[in-house]
Amino acid sequence: METETNEKKIIYNEIPKQISRKDFNKYINPHLRKPKKGPKPKLSFYKIFNYILYVLHTGIQWNQLRTRRNEIHWTNVYKWHNRWSKDGSYEKLFSASIIHLKTTNQLDTSIIHGDGSNTVVKKGAPA
Repeated sequence: METETNEKKIIYNEIPKQISRKDFNKYINPHLRKPKKGPKPKLSFYKIFNYILYVLHTGIQWNQLRTRRNEIHWTNVYKWHNRWSKDGSYEKLFSASIIHLKTTNQLDTSIIHGDGSNTVVKKGAPA
């Protein structure tokens, strides 16, 4: 005989593989540094960012990235990733996302380890 428990299950969101244009413009684009000089990229930052997410999610090598209809070469996608990584855009984006989660009461700091370590849970045991 099974008994139903009223425990609330914690649902963890998965890492995004792609982001909508609306969410990109609202949450991500304001934190990415754009060049003040030189030509603008032929492809939108939205598409470039989604290609970066794809590479980071799948773990493929940059030179294995195949874009739709060869709209941008993999070296240009890597160039933007490298630029945003070095100029602090990703750090600003991370900080802004933490602040947003905190202000909307979606951040549970009771499960964060300050030293970056992980808590080992035995197989089958509740977390």
